[in-house]
Amino acid sequence: MYIHKAIFSKGETIQIIPTKKRQKIKSKKKMDVEKNFHMKGGHDETSYSRNSSLQKKASDMVKHITMETIQEAYTSMTPEILSIADLGCSSGPNTFSMIRDMYRTVEEAYRNTLINGSKSPELSSVSVYLNDLPTNDFNSIFKDLPDFINQEVINKNEQGHFRPSLFVAASPGSFYAPIFPSNFLHFIYSSYSLHWLSKVPPGIYDEDGKSMNKGCIYISESSPPRIIVAYSQQFRDDFSRFLHLRSQELTKGGRMVLIFLGRETPHHFDRGNSFLWNLLAQSFAVLISKGEVEEEKLNSYDVHFYAPSKEEIEEEVRKEGSFKLVRMEMFQIEREGTNNVVSYGMAVASTVRAIQESMISHHFGEHILDSLFNTYAQLLDQEMAKQEIRPITFLLVLNKI
Repeated sequence: MYIHKAIFSKGETIQIIPTKKRQKIKSKKKMDVEKNFHMKGGHDETSYSRNSSLQKKASDMVKHITMETIQEAYTSMTPEILSIADLGCSSGPNTFSMIRDMYRTVEEAYRNTLINGSKSPELSSVSVYLNDLPTNDFNSIFKDLPDFINQEVINKNEQGHFRPSLFVAASPGSFYAPIFPSNFLHFIYSSYSLHWLSKVPPGIYDEDGKSMNKGCIYISESSPPRIIVAYSQQFRDDFSRFLHLRSQELTKGGRMVLIFLGRETPHHFDRGNSFLWNLLAQSFAVLISKGEVEEEKLNSYDVHFYAPSKEEIEEEVRKEGSFKLVRMEMFQIEREGTNNVVSYGMAVASTVRAIQESMISHHFGEHILDSLFNTYAQLLDQEMAKQEIRPITFLLVLNKI
């Protein structure tokens, strides 16, 4: 585990906010991302652990690319200790599934070097560092870890076959800040995390600290142009910083696989990820009409999310300059059939609830959750009956230059 202090660079300007304005903006600190945002922990019905099958399905669709990349990372460097980081790991079965797949892939790659008569150093161990915000449910992960390692490594040792040790550790903290020492990692993986911004873009607030995106929680058709500019700029700043930090932490020849939500066209409002946020805002509006939520509460709630386009991603990779974009895939998760017990809308609503519950509870209170997401599920089913909703996902493979 590593602890870091924030350091301002010499060229960075610091804006001094007058006392009066500082007091008005202070109210926004209650939405501090690092303190309040996390997937729903535990294993109950509304937990992320039990409502992350859509993310698992997406990562499985491109798993062959992920495994090819980690295999290439190992064979090109053949380190004695292979260090891997999973950024935005959350908790639950998806975390362990990815560790299992990566470990088996590296083990197979190592055995192939022996078969081919390579004189590479013996692979003594695979170290996996799980990263997420400090509020993540790391306790659940490490409670289940001993059984996982016993099952995957110790009990599967084959007679006459050496197997590398597997070590798993936590490295909590924002991935928009330094996490690891320089030249420490060989491979970085991040799935469904980088669409989360480091904060709600400050540019969406007026001089009194009030959101100019009233009635909306993300970019919508009614959003003023400056809202789009603010969200786009926040993504550019965050993604560029992410790339810069990871280039320092990866060793020469290191690779990254990044999977995150985006949009299909240059237009910021489409029938994809932005439309899903619009439906959630409509769900809040329904609760307002019933007197369950105050309108002012909705007007002061905005999400720290951004769905970039292919062009925006490519531009930031090029401008930052630390990585070569080897591969970029755009895909959509195929709609799952219902099991006649839960509607498709409810399945999606349950997934969104597991992700957003911490922030919504903090701002609105826990008492609205059931009503809000039941309404959301109904709106989703109604819209899906009219026309397909197409949330787009990107996969990036990047090599450190």
